[in-house]
Amino acid sequence: MAIRNIFGLKAVGVNSAKGVEAETHYVAARSCRTRTLSVMVWYKTMFLLTATKKGFSSKEIQKQLGLKRYEPVWAMVHKLRKAMGNRDDGYTLEGMIEMDEGYFTVESTEIEKQNGIRGRGAAGKSNVAIMAESTPLEENGKTQGHCRYFKAKVLDDHTAQGISLTIGKSLSEKSIVFTDKSTSYVDIANFVELHITEKSNKETTVDTLKWVHITISNAKRNLLGNYHKIKGK
Repeated sequence: MAIRNIFGLKAVGVNSAKGVEAETHYVAARSCRTRTLSVMVWYKTMFLLTATKKGFSSKEIQKQLGLKRYEPVWAMVHKLRKAMGNRDDGYTLEGMIEMDEGYFTVESTEIEKQNGIRGRGAAGKSNVAIMAESTPLEENGKTQGHCRYFKAKVLDDHTAQGISLTIGKSLSEKSIVFTDKSTSYVDIANFVELHITEKSNKETTVDTLKWVHITISNAKRNLLGNYHKIKGK
């Protein structure tokens, strides 16, 4: 069985399940060009990354696999996550979509914090567009929205142009999008079938944008529990 060149890595053929550890190695093409990790290490890492909703940090994967060096593990995990992200980019959300922005704490220097602004666009905060498919289903005589898939995209700025670019790449043209009345969302109607806006308040958060805010809360909790700090990029 031949293994294709994926994740930006070179692959050697595999003849049988036994001896995979000895006979087959992925050799990283760029940052890990001089280091080798067996294909079984890659498979075990894939399992760990997908075995739980909360995920694993690179440090925890290094511990679980019993590897001495952290750098090859970090590079491997980075490539796997990038590959999964690239695959997700090939799909678009459709139907009824909830959309809002979440602000995630990222690493920043003390100088950036002192010289930066407060509130939106503040140093140490990364703006992420969150989009969730909210499919209405009837249960016990009541119609409730159920989340199918969602996308998260880091935004470089807070402009309508940045939002429009994200919408164009992430959502189907036949989508119906629900948002608050942020000025960044003024052009969304040009990219979808219908754009419905509501004033941002407690009711909107609980009902109209329910799954978006659940996603943001869960993501923040997950990142806080797994990682010591996160870089803005």
